[in-house]
Amino acid sequence: MATLAPSYGSDESGLVCGYVFSPGACGRPVTSEEATAWLSGASSQERDDFIWLHFSAANVATEKWLKAHVGLLDAFFEALAEGSRSTRIERADGALVAVLNDVIYDFAVLESSQVSTLWLSVDERRLISVRRSPLRSLDRLRTAVKAGESFPSALSLLVHLLHDQAEVLTQIVRSTTVKVDEIEDSFLSGRLELKRAGLGGLRRDLVRLQRLLAPEPTALFRLLNHPPQWTKEPDTLELRHSTEEFSVAIRDMAGLQERIKLLQEEIASRISEQTNRSVFVLTAVTVLALPINMIAGLFGMNVGGVPLAQHAQGFWIVVALVTAFTAVAAWIAFRRRVG
Repeated sequence: MATLAPSYGSDESGLVCGYVFSPGACGRPVTSEEATAWLSGASSQERDDFIWLHFSAANVATEKWLKAHVGLLDAFFEALAEGSRSTRIERADGALVAVLNDVIYDFAVLESSQVSTLWLSVDERRLISVRRSPLRSLDRLRTAVKAGESFPSALSLLVHLLHDQAEVLTQIVRSTTVKVDEIEDSFLSGRLELKRAGLGGLRRDLVRLQRLLAPEPTALFRLLNHPPQWTKEPDTLELRHSTEEFSVAIRDMAGLQERIKLLQEEIASRISEQTNRSVFVLTAVTVLALPINMIAGLFGMNVGGVPLAQHAQGFWIVVALVTAFTAVAAWIAFRRRVG
């Protein structure tokens, strides 16, 4: 029997899903053969429709199919070869090449630190997206398309992805804020059995997610100031709005990181204070026990000439000496502590 090659959720060409959008109409699903026919006739016919093709980078046939039928820019394949990088959107010869990072879509694993990359090429009539793992933003976009939502242009699909990505950032900030609130409540109530390593892990995850998910502001500003000629004014406004959403989410994330840092410092200060108090108690006990240990050692030597050995009140004299020395040592120790 012939062994079938793994498809990784895609067909033999690497296509996960494809849709053709007409003005005012819902997206129509297409196969790789129908997509090939649409792409071959797109340049020769005057049409207002556009296409979205979504591929799996885990399928080795994807890159071959794209080079054979789509004719994408070299900048897209260079970005695909680079692997995971921070989110960015750049112009390249009249088209847009975007690298987006998003949380992996997996019901069994809900760790916010698991991030995968999505590569996109957008022009006037085509949106080509490639991913290695299922992403939450892509799943939301596919759900919206299947639900019958209409999109006026290929760029509007990208804007929808950016809105979804900003929502993911906002959800991460909210969930992390809840965790930090619980830790802070425990700290304020005097329960210090919490782990500082947990706060450190949250802070590291936030820094990593901010670096990967937040788009580069410089690239976005360049794009907004000099958009491609084929972009429409509503799409540019929506792109600017999504940029503002990202800015708010990034500010909230930075503020949360600063809050975690201050909470770590407060916890470290209180733990240090408790440690100092414990060390002082141990030191005080050692100092208070020093006179009696020294006198007991001296009087306990089994040699001749031990003073007060034959004195009738010798025991009480030694007790008085020990008490006096202990009182003096305690006064010296606690006076320095108070000072």
